[in-house]
Amino acid sequence: MDTSIERIRAKIAELEAKLSNLRIAERELLALETAPAPRTKAAPRLKPKRKPKANRPSPVRQTIGAAITQVLGEHGALPVAEIAGQIKAAGRDVGKRSISHSLQAMKKQGLVKSGNGRWMLSKARTRPVPA
Repeated sequence: MDTSIERIRAKIAELEAKLSNLRIAERELLALETAPAPRTKAAPRLKPKRKPKANRPSPVRQTIGAAITQVLGEHGALPVAEIAGQIKAAGRDVGKRSISHSLQAMKKQGLVKSGNGRWMLSKARTRPVPA
């Protein structure tokens, strides 16, 4: 008949064996993670030939933030819908939602502020907005 201490010692031995197995598995996993993956060469892809374009530079798109800054600088405080209308009138298709997200980001940066549903440029602008 086993005594309590013998059962406890047997359980400790079982747990130590399990712990040893886990340590071995951990070392194997670490070895797999640090081993470089075998490199395989992919077959080269053939690029389709394109027709040569005329030597003209592509137009640089203005960021939404720069467009908002330009509109607010020209027209003063405006609601989001009017800002969107002014940007669309300038030839860029931007939704009110995109403008609203940009305004919130610009507000966090301290570039714009809002009041009574209108957005305006902050008074102290230390850095110019890139075009």
